[in-house]
Amino acid sequence: MWNVQVIVHSGGSVVSEKSFGHVDGQEAKAFVIDGGEGLYIKVSDYGARLVEAHVPDAEGSTVDVVLGFDDAAQYAASPAYFGASVGRFANRIRRGQFRLNGVDYQVDCNEKANHLHGGREGWDSRLWSSEVHPDGKGVTFRTSSANGEMGFPGACEVTSSYRVEGRELRLTMEAVPDEDTIINMVHHSYFNLAGHGSGDVLNQHMRIPAEFYLPVDDELLATGEVRRVEGTPFDFRDARPIGERMADLPPTGTAIFEGGSGYDHNWCLSGVDRPGEPELIEALDVVEPVSGRRLRMWTTEPGLQMYTGGYLSAEIVGKGGMPYCRYAGFTLETQKFPDSPRFPHFPSPVVRAGERYRQVKVLGFSVI
Repeated sequence: MWNVQVIVHSGGSVVSEKSFGHVDGQEAKAFVIDGGEGLYIKVSDYGARLVEAHVPDAEGSTVDVVLGFDDAAQYAASPAYFGASVGRFANRIRRGQFRLNGVDYQVDCNEKANHLHGGREGWDSRLWSSEVHPDGKGVTFRTSSANGEMGFPGACEVTSSYRVEGRELRLTMEAVPDEDTIINMVHHSYFNLAGHGSGDVLNQHMRIPAEFYLPVDDELLATGEVRRVEGTPFDFRDARPIGERMADLPPTGTAIFEGGSGYDHNWCLSGVDRPGEPELIEALDVVEPVSGRRLRMWTTEPGLQMYTGGYLSAEIVGKGGMPYCRYAGFTLETQKFPDSPRFPHFPSPVVRAGERYRQVKVLGFSVI
């Protein structure tokens, strides 16, 4: 697998550790988590990110299904947020402005005139501390966020945890602020069930249990409207190829990017509860028809941002020297709704002092 040092071995599960290069003179680490049932992953303390996820097909052939790079320095140089734990506030805030408790706040604007994914020094761009789970099934990363960091009120203690349980990957992100603040974390992996670097994902079949989506303007900002998916290219209530109706999409992002296209929108989830875990609702079901790999996802969150990588290009060289073409992967960002501080009819991102923000996402891999 990798040249690593085994640090925990318990009941068939193994966690191993190795160097993952250096960022700003500090060594980054990577951890391999092998659950012993065909799924194994690699995570790093740089950005508390998922670096690799190896998934078998029906014949037992295993490929890495997440896009990424070979070391921490390459992640630090990229604006793509591959695999990262993103915060304090993921997605976009118009002009970086919001009001909380009668006070107006201005946060960092790092995508033209707007805030994106926590700002220039978001949680994705730092080294986190790490703790391997005693049972060998996971790793928890920790960081602290200071009051006023990127303009946000309140200090936060933050964790991002990865656990492999059979062929399921469970991600848990938590944060506790000491003042009232807004928090909206996302996990930002790009997935391609045929394998990273295998081409585009447009023929992979996706189902999203959502009756509504959020339209966006030419800056990819939510307009505040909540619109039905019926009769639109956003209707994935029945599984269909991701690219089947992309040509019918309205132009988006034209004020901030050139040459991009595809989906970069939030769906308002209405999936059924997961049996035995009523806090989780079904969010997604994707099948890669050639290999038969299937990914199902459940979440605690009300929204799903699915981005099809319309701004990726072959200039991005990923793991093993693989060029990543446009539409080389899709993100599955479970979240509060984008720009939710501005819209009182959206689920609130406000977390009160001493309360615990908690998001859980479960990725279940199988074959058809």
